[in-house]
Amino acid sequence: MKKQFLLIAMTALILSACNFETKEDAQMEKSPIAENSVNELIDSLKNANPDLCAMTIEKGVKQASGLWRKNDGDEPKFRQFVAEAFISDQDERKLALSKLERNFEILDGYFHRIAVDLMAPLHLDIGELQPLDYQFGAYNASAHLTEDMYANKIAFFVALNFPAYSLEEKMEYGEEWTRFDWAAARAGDRFDSRIPADLLQKASVASTNSDTYISTYNIHMGKLVNDANDRLFSDDKVLISHWGLRDELKSHYGTKNQDAQEMIYNVMLHIIHQDIAADMIDSDEYDWNPVSNTYYKDGKEVELEREQDMRYQHLLNNFHAMKAMDDYTPLYPTYIDRAFSQNMEITQPEVEALFREFISSDVVKDVATLISERLGRELRPYDIWYDGFKSRAGINEAELDAITRERYPNSDALNADLPNLLKKLGWDEEIAEEITGKIVVDPARGAGHAWGAEMKDDVSHLRTRIPESGMDYKGYNIAVHEFGHNVEQTITLHNVDHYFMHGVPNTAFTEAVAFMFQARDMELLGMKTDNPQAEAMAVLDNFWSAVEIMGVSIVDMEVWKWMYENPDPTPAELREAVVRIATEVWNTYYADVFGVNDSPILAIYSHMIDVPLYLSNYPLGHLIEFQMIDFMKDKDFSDELTRSLEAGKLIPQMWMQNAVGESLSGTPLINATEAALEKL
Repeated sequence: MKKQFLLIAMTALILSACNFETKEDAQMEKSPIAENSVNELIDSLKNANPDLCAMTIEKGVKQASGLWRKNDGDEPKFRQFVAEAFISDQDERKLALSKLERNFEILDGYFHRIAVDLMAPLHLDIGELQPLDYQFGAYNASAHLTEDMYANKIAFFVALNFPAYSLEEKMEYGEEWTRFDWAAARAGDRFDSRIPADLLQKASVASTNSDTYISTYNIHMGKLVNDANDRLFSDDKVLISHWGLRDELKSHYGTKNQDAQEMIYNVMLHIIHQDIAADMIDSDEYDWNPVSNTYYKDGKEVELEREQDMRYQHLLNNFHAMKAMDDYTPLYPTYIDRAFSQNMEITQPEVEALFREFISSDVVKDVATLISERLGRELRPYDIWYDGFKSRAGINEAELDAITRERYPNSDALNADLPNLLKKLGWDEEIAEEITGKIVVDPARGAGHAWGAEMKDDVSHLRTRIPESGMDYKGYNIAVHEFGHNVEQTITLHNVDHYFMHGVPNTAFTEAVAFMFQARDMELLGMKTDNPQAEAMAVLDNFWSAVEIMGVSIVDMEVWKWMYENPDPTPAELREAVVRIATEVWNTYYADVFGVNDSPILAIYSHMIDVPLYLSNYPLGHLIEFQMIDFMKDKDFSDELTRSLEAGKLIPQMWMQNAVGESLSGTPLINATEAALEKL
């Protein structure tokens, strides 16, 4: 009854997230400031300040006037505001930016801490959930912050004096900018649009609901049976989709248990098609044969209702939440534009072209042939997750589980060992203690994640799942990945010279750092290999990971394009579109390589459902990781990584030039893969 009550509460929240105003429902309010008045103000300020940058004056007045609304005041009121708020003195301008950075660190930091604490019951394994937990978790305390900043005119002050620059402008002028100029531009990025608070709150509800849905999507593997009624997994093995299922599948390249891999593959297909029974999700009440999709209770076959496209309802809710903001973001008129040009600061066509060119390379088939030879069989679709190039390949995972369970029986043990992990990677003891002193390990309810701080007085959170039996190897591997995120988050908050520049260009860069840590997981266990082919194998592992996730990312992008072209589908229609798109991408780039047609497996990733258009960060992260590792080969890892991270939030190509002396590209990894194949 309690589970049913929770489902009812969740359904109410899900439905509440679907109610978004459209352009037809309410016409967006326009600025009351006439164009000729704007031009007069610009000319007046230029004449009065001939030594100031004319472009900054022009952009500032135009952006401030474009964001002004009738309730902010009439035209004379706007003129008065400009006369009083415009800063002409450079020293005063620097002082103003420093005050903005101080105050926004306070606001960002405490609102972030509120979110972390309110969502703790949803994210952490700290007790049973009640409907109230979902309601507080979906609440966004900062939803009205931007609205308040316009009401008290702080947003207009920023737009006038520190205007936003488009991606194209940053690419054109950024090389000549000082660190102050970059920080000023990042200040402007905060107020390049005026999105109503209710839309931000509804987006928060949609995001929280989908995150909770994914975080509790567990499959009890001990309840799976084959045609002979055999159980291939232990009773205590509970895996989250997709991470746990994928990583379990990967682990069986070491055991050579293809039957287990086929069973997991079939589970994934049922999740994608949504013909999995709802009663199999996070439940051990029934047995399930994923091949025949039949269910049993006490040895007798029973009929169960399928999940009813809940997966695609959540995707649809996030789409509607993001699309509702389109009219309020003129610089980036679709969520696709905002996800790429605004947030990643690489255009979507550029990213897509990079991925399609990479996975069209002839070397993809060469690596696939090598994998087939190493497996001694023809490839199956799930071999996109082939894991045999890693340094741990060939080591029995049970042995690794025993090591990690003994070392990390609980989150406190992992927390205590964090300084040692950094010291093994080259940081000296004092700095290792300083960095890890700002990171806290929490027991995760889901697969785990890293959540960085937004102010220097706060800590970053490393959320990881640790069962009562202790941390198994898969959990450890994920935790090392998340630890890499935490180290990046801590360095780029505390070591970067301007608060508005803290962080990295986009999440692909923090993923690259996490990948670099994750690739060293065996070294951190004290099991570093002396294999002379290790470097070539690491290149192939990176390449194959990029090939896999690029296809997944293309599916994600194509699905969002389809939703913009078909903005009001039913969840069932969206499911059909996702399956069709995933199959088309597979047939275009993978079918010939694998010798298998019509697999929709690229649609399994949970990120597609709960983190809109995030997936492209992973393949970009693999490319960044390779270029950085290649550059650091004969250098100190900790020193070079710290130096690179201290550049802060530049645009991606400038950051890469500073870090490794070349632009972001797939060519270096392709060339290195060809050389690795020759070496092997």
